[in-house]
Amino acid sequence: MPRLLLTTLVALLAAALLAPAAHASSRQVMTFEAPGELLKDSAREATLDEIQTLGVSQVRALVYWRSFTARARSKSKPTFDTADPNAYPAGTWDLLDRLVDSIQRRKMTVQLTLTGPVPKWATKRHKGFVNDPSAKLFGRWARAVATRYGDRVDLWSIWNEPNHPQFLGPQYKHGKPHTPRLYRSLYAAGEHAIHGVRGGSGDKVLFGETAPIGNENVVSPLAFLRGALCLNKDYKKSSGCKKLRIDGYAHHAYTRKNGPWFVSQDPDEVSIGSLGRLTAALDKAARAGAIASGRGIYLTEFGIQSHPDTIAGVTLARQAEYIAIAEHIAYANPRVKAFSQYLLRDDQPRPGNKLQRYSGFETGLRTSKGGKKPAYNAFILPLAATRYGSRDVLWGRVRPATGPTEVTIEHKVGNGKWKRLTALQTSGVYGFGTAHRAKHRYRAKWTRPDGVTITGPPIRVY
Repeated sequence: MPRLLLTTLVALLAAALLAPAAHASSRQVMTFEAPGELLKDSAREATLDEIQTLGVSQVRALVYWRSFTARARSKSKPTFDTADPNAYPAGTWDLLDRLVDSIQRRKMTVQLTLTGPVPKWATKRHKGFVNDPSAKLFGRWARAVATRYGDRVDLWSIWNEPNHPQFLGPQYKHGKPHTPRLYRSLYAAGEHAIHGVRGGSGDKVLFGETAPIGNENVVSPLAFLRGALCLNKDYKKSSGCKKLRIDGYAHHAYTRKNGPWFVSQDPDEVSIGSLGRLTAALDKAARAGAIASGRGIYLTEFGIQSHPDTIAGVTLARQAEYIAIAEHIAYANPRVKAFSQYLLRDDQPRPGNKLQRYSGFETGLRTSKGGKKPAYNAFILPLAATRYGSRDVLWGRVRPATGPTEVTIEHKVGNGKWKRLTALQTSGVYGFGTAHRAKHRYRAKWTRPDGVTITGPPIRVY
C-alpha cells in the first residue's frame, strides 16, 4: 500500500477513536440486501428474522418495473391508468406487499429502488427491456408504487446501476455516453412522482446508485455524475439545465481483489478506498448550482467477493478482514449516511466452466449451501487493526448492541495461544491502541444477552 494512503487511513482511524459519541457516523445506518431469499415466500420470514438478529434495521429491495406491471413482454402498453396502483391486474403487487408488510411488522425500515429492466412497451423502439425507456411512463409507474407504499416507505432511490448496460442502455451512442442524460430524465420523473404523492414530506429520494468502474461498455461513475447533472469535465453547468432535487447520492463502492484501500488509476472510478473522489465531485456539483450542498452518500450495495470465485474473490479469512476494514473506512467518513451488506448467501453456482460457474456474487456471509463463513461473525464483530509506527490502532463494533455491553479483545503472536488483551465497555463502536508485535493477530469476543458467546475471526495487522 502506498505510504500516503496508509497515513491517510491511520489518520482516519485515529480520528474515529478520538471522536465523541455524537460523531456523524454514529448515525450511519446499516442496510442489508438478500434478494434471493426476501423475494421468496418460503425463505422471507426466516431471512428477515436472521437479518434482525444481526442488528440490522433496514433492508434494501429492488423493484423491477418489468416484474411489477402488466403486459411486460408486449409492445402495446396497457390501456388502464398506469399511475393508479389499483388499476393493475390482481396479484401485481402481492409479492412486494408481503415483503413490505413483513418488514413493517418487525419495525424495520425499507429502501425501495425503482429500476429496470422495464416492460417492452415502455422502451423507445418497443424492443428489449433496457434501452431508452420513457421517462413519462416511468414517472406514471413510480407514482403508482409511491401511492401504494408511500405510507410505509420514506427512503427511495431511482434506478439500480444506471451506468451499467444490464439495467439501462445503450450506455454509449456514437462513442459518447448516452445514459447520463437519459437517467436525468428518468430520475426527474421518478422524484417528482414520489414527492408529488407524499406532498413534499420528509421522504428521501436518492440519485445515482452507480456501479464503481467504467470501460467501453460501462460509463464511469463520475463521468456519469457529470453527464447526469449537465456538468462538463471542469464541473461547469450547461445553460438550460434546472437544479435537481437530490436528497442523497447512492453508490456501490465495490473494491477489487487488491482490498479496501485499492484506488483505481482512472480518476472517474470510485471504490471504497477512493470515496474522497465522490465527495469532491458532489461538492463541485453543488458549487456549480447543479444540486444542493452537503448531500450525503449512501453506500447502498457493498460486499467482498470471496472463494470459491478465485478470479475476483479473496480467501474466506481475508474476506472477513476486508469487511471490517471497509466498514471502518465508511464509518470514518461523516458524509456516509448508510453502509450495506450485499447478500446473506452466495449466489448459486451457474452451469458451465469455472469462470461461468462463479460469475455471480460470492459476497455472502454464508456459502451458497448455507454454511457460515468467517465473514458471518466478522459482520457481528467487525475488527480492523492498522499499524502506526510501534503501535497498533484497533477499531471495532458490536453490531447487535443497543446499550452498554462489554467486548473482550484477545491476541496472539504467531502460533501462540490466544490471551486476553483487554475488555472494553461499549454501546456499539469502540477503539484503542496497543503495542505492535510481529505476526500479531487479534480477535473480539462478545457474550450476547441470551448467554451465547460470539467469537470473531482472527484478523491481521495492516
